[in-house]
Amino acid sequence: MAKSPQPDQALLSMPSFKAMRSFVAAAKYRNFTRAAEALCVTQAAISRQIRELELYLDTELFIRTGREVRLTASGTALFDAAQLSLLNIFQATERIRREKSDKRTLTLCCSPAFSTLWLSHRLKDFFSANPDVDLNVITTQHFLVMEPGINPDIFLTQTSDLRPGYLRIPLFNEVVYPVCTPKYLEAHPELSTVEGMRNSVLLDLNPYGRSQLSEQVDWNVWFAFHSHDLQIPASESPHYFSSNDYSLLVQMALDDQGLALGWDHLVRHLVQQGRLVRPVTEELTLREAVQYLMINEKKAEDPACGRLKDWLIARFE
Repeated sequence: MAKSPQPDQALLSMPSFKAMRSFVAAAKYRNFTRAAEALCVTQAAISRQIRELELYLDTELFIRTGREVRLTASGTALFDAAQLSLLNIFQATERIRREKSDKRTLTLCCSPAFSTLWLSHRLKDFFSANPDVDLNVITTQHFLVMEPGINPDIFLTQTSDLRPGYLRIPLFNEVVYPVCTPKYLEAHPELSTVEGMRNSVLLDLNPYGRSQLSEQVDWNVWFAFHSHDLQIPASESPHYFSSNDYSLLVQMALDDQGLALGWDHLVRHLVQQGRLVRPVTEELTLREAVQYLMINEKKAEDPACGRLKDWLIARFE
């Protein structure tokens, strides 16, 4: 005969879900009547649940002042934990409900810069044409080390050898050129030559956290490609700033703070809008740096995933 499990004292000693829900509502609205209206119950039911919870904890959770209530120190500590826990439960149940609905939820994985500078302002067109598809976007620079249980339907990445089970579709070679605002160029006419750019405020992309990418292009690489004797000076430059957050560098360039290297697929729309300009025509085409779309082979024939794949590919054509 199988041995009966021992009682789970932690679960048995927990206050009821109904009491915690009443407590969170009362703390949120600071009024038992408004909490009752929000939960579609009577004010007496809220009062009873709160009182039972206070008796269980052997402490007061609220200070009653007329019609309003405010949290005690113990109440505040409980509210911070209870509100977050209830929200997590709600979000988990909503995700499960969405999975069972007529809508399809697809997971797309890309870099933070790609999501901010390329994807964000284009998604409205995809959603307009595909109202039955929801999208879950995950950003990372560590494409080879994903958290357990994360299996995106589609990757947009420069790393082509991610894992087995994904089909690879090349999209484009990366092209890099300097960019700044028209205002910054007007104030620094020397930027019209590669030699003049060297003494400008350079906003540089550093390699921290980017070791999984096959190409690391910074200002020294870009200068070396065009003229071997134009390295960034150690002390003569008026200012030098570097970050591994490419979106930050682009935003600083947009704020007239210097000259940044622009990856064409990420900044082209800003150049077309006139918000950024190319002070020189020189550019660097990275023949070995290819952006790929990688689709889970199990989803290759899925209609919703196919629509997302075709929409992404069409944007690069």
